[in-house]
Order: sequence, then C-alpha cells, then structure tokens
Amino acid sequence: MGGGGGGGGHKHTTNEQTVRYADYIENHHKTFLSRVSSEVTNTYHDSPYEDFSNIEIEEGFFGTGFVLANFPSLYDMFGKFMAGLDICDLSNQIFEDTVNTSVVSDMVSAEADILQDHTDTKILNKFQTGMRDINSVLTSSYIIGKSIIADSQVKAIEKFSSEARFRMIPIAQDKWKTHLEWNKGVVRNYAEILKLYVSAKMDVEGHNMGLKAKDSLWPFTVLEFQRAALGALQGASNVGGSGEVSGPSQAQKAIGGALSGASAGYQSGFGWQGAVAGGVIGAAASYL
Repeated sequence: MGGGGGGGGHKHTTNEQTVRYADYIENHHKTFLSRVSSEVTNTYHDSPYEDFSNIEIEEGFFGTGFVLANFPSLYDMFGKFMAGLDICDLSNQIFEDTVNTSVVSDMVSAEADILQDHTDTKILNKFQTGMRDINSVLTSSYIIGKSIIADSQVKAIEKFSSEARFRMIPIAQDKWKTHLEWNKGVVRNYAEILKLYVSAKMDVEGHNMGLKAKDSLWPFTVLEFQRAALGALQGASNVGGSGEVSGPSQAQKAIGGALSGASAGYQSGFGWQGAVAGGVIGAAASYL
C-alpha cells in the first residue's frame, strides 16, 4: 500500500513458515487421522464403565439390610465390658462358681459315701468283733470307741472337702484372669473390626467413585487419543493424563521421534546426512 500527502509509503509483510513432511508420511497421517476419527465416532458413546455396579461393603460386614448404626458403638462396648466391670464382684462370682460349685459338692458326697462304706464294712466290723471278744460291747469303752470312729470319719471327709476346694482356688484365679483378658480382647477386636470396616469402606468408595469418574470422562479420554493423533507428526506424546489410559511405550516414542526428526532433517537440504542427524536428535528428544 502506498501513502499520500508527502508521507512515506508503508509496506506490511507477513512471514509464514510451513513445515512439510515427506509425501508418504503425510498421506499415511491423513489415512491414520481418518481411521482415528472413525473409531472415535464409534466409541465416543460406548463407555466400558457404563454397566458397572457399585460394590456394597456393608453386606460383607453386617449382612443384607444392616448398616454400622445398627450395632453398638465402640464406647458402648467399652462401657459394657470394661468401664462397668467390678473386678471384685467378678472374682467373688467366679470363686463361688468354681470353688463352691456343685461338682465339688458331688465329689465330697461321693467321698463320704465311700468312706462310710469302708467304715461300716471294715472298721466298725473289726471294732465290734474285738469288743465282743472281750465282752465289752455294753461298756462305755464301746460307746467311746464308736464315737472316735465317727469323729475320724467326719474329719476325713472335711479334710477331703477342704483339699478339694483349696485345689480349685488357682483354677478360679485363672478363670478370673481369663475373663478379664476376654473382656479386654472383645473391646480390642471390636475396635479392629471398626478400623477394618472404615478402611475397606474408603477403599471401596474410592473404587466406585473412580469408575464413575472414568465413565463420565470416557468421551474426553477418547478425544485425548484423537488429539494425540493430530499431533503425531510433531513428536510422540502421552495419552490419558495420569496413567488412567496407558500411552505409547518408550520404544514407540523413540521410533516416532526418530522418524519425525529424520523427515525434517531430510527436507532441510542436507539429504540423507540431515535425515540421519535429525533421526538421532528426534530419538534422543523422546527420552526427555
């Protein structure tokens, strides 16, 4: 354009630079883009995550129809098994149930029967025979002798009873300790189950939400491959963001970079030497 009024003329120029590749590369790229466009159209609304069903963690822990709120809280379990536990009352109860149990009473009763039978059949029989031989059956010595035998029998039974009950005391103590450990273990295991439930629920919900997100983002995932295809001649690039959809391998990146660099080097005017240099540079750049 020329200016008037004595002013100098101004000429505007636009510098444009066009990057071209070998005809066979451009033709293959055009065919490749057409194929990619067709595949994108076919798969755009065909998400593989559409029919995914959520995993319900509650059924595995509590059963069908139940949730965490249907069961006692951790503090409630601690109050029942530990905070509200009177260890003295527990000790007395276990002592009565162990030392003064009906089993011990039955043992003492059985021992008394055995001792009574032994007294009647052997001791008293010999005593009466001896007293009869010396004509002392009607004397006070006979009565005193029978009293001594009866008293010995009672003392023997009491000794057996006390020894039997004494041997049960360590058992009662062990039961008391086991009961305390059991109560503590119930609370501890209940807490571990709750921790496991919360951890599993977070993992499952993260899994469910992740697949929902993949389903919602599926069109963008497909279009990401198309974007990568459009820029294929500019060098290899990752597809799929943070690894949700795997991109090309390092070998594929190196081959793509080498071909792109070789094509540019060849067309730079240095012939096959430029192609070799461009290929080396393109392959090296793919590792950056």
